[in-house]
Amino acid sequence: MIDANQTSFSRDVIEASREVPVLVDFWAPWCGPCRMLGPMLEKLEAEYGGRFRLVKVNSDENPELAAQFRVRSIPYVVAFVDGQPVDAFVGVLPEGQLRAFLAKLLPDPSEIERRKALKLADAGAWDEAAAALRASIALDPGNDAARLDLATLLLERMPPPVTEARINEAREVLAHVSAAAKLEARYRALQTHLDSLAQAARLPSVDELQRRIEAQPGDLQARLDLARLYIAQRRFEPALEQLLEIVSRDRKFGDDIGRKTMLAVFEMAADQPALVSRYRRRLAAELHR
Repeated sequence: MIDANQTSFSRDVIEASREVPVLVDFWAPWCGPCRMLGPMLEKLEAEYGGRFRLVKVNSDENPELAAQFRVRSIPYVVAFVDGQPVDAFVGVLPEGQLRAFLAKLLPDPSEIERRKALKLADAGAWDEAAAALRASIALDPGNDAARLDLATLLLERMPPPVTEARINEAREVLAHVSAAAKLEARYRALQTHLDSLAQAARLPSVDELQRRIEAQPGDLQARLDLARLYIAQRRFEPALEQLLEIVSRDRKFGDDIGRKTMLAVFEMAADQPALVSRYRRRLAAELHR
């Protein structure tokens, strides 16, 4: 438990809640019910072992904060998650109701492992991040977000080369996402990348495919194969150029695979917004030609 004020509130509550849920207890020394609720919250904080953080704000000494959160009566408890207030209650709740209130806020063990993995990945600790994501999936095989995160790590975030073992693990991970997750753009992008990597070893070289296209510009299979090689190499602009040419020449080729693959590449190249925007405009113009 810590005491916060106007100066420390952003650090102690807003930023801290991006790590774990934070309960802010607005209280005052003269408030009898506050003296009942405070020890109960402190006991639960100790019992939960860091799964949430308790912050106390003296409303008399911090009237600006009390006004900001429209504190009309105390004790008043506000719950913060990911930097935002998400729930609140007024007065003293029985311990059972306090536990129920916390249960709605606290991530399950699988989600805790997933969040840990994301931080490790951001720090470049690739193997540790992968281990945490595998642990997250083991704790909850239905955690689609952890599955998609692990596939992303294996195929896109870990340094090259993307080995056959990484490809096989990503394929296994993606094979078990839910039907709902398979409708998401992120899943389709990962599946396209996975397919491109798997096919790359069996495809002709970039130079050979370029020669085929120069000799026969209407060879759409060669263009698609070349685009897949570029996708496997994460060379998105030349891949999009070949796919757009397929759309331009034959929208029906491969069940509209040119357009569908472009949409998946847009998702993969989300960190290149200018490139994505340019090719979205060109695709739209081609489709409405």
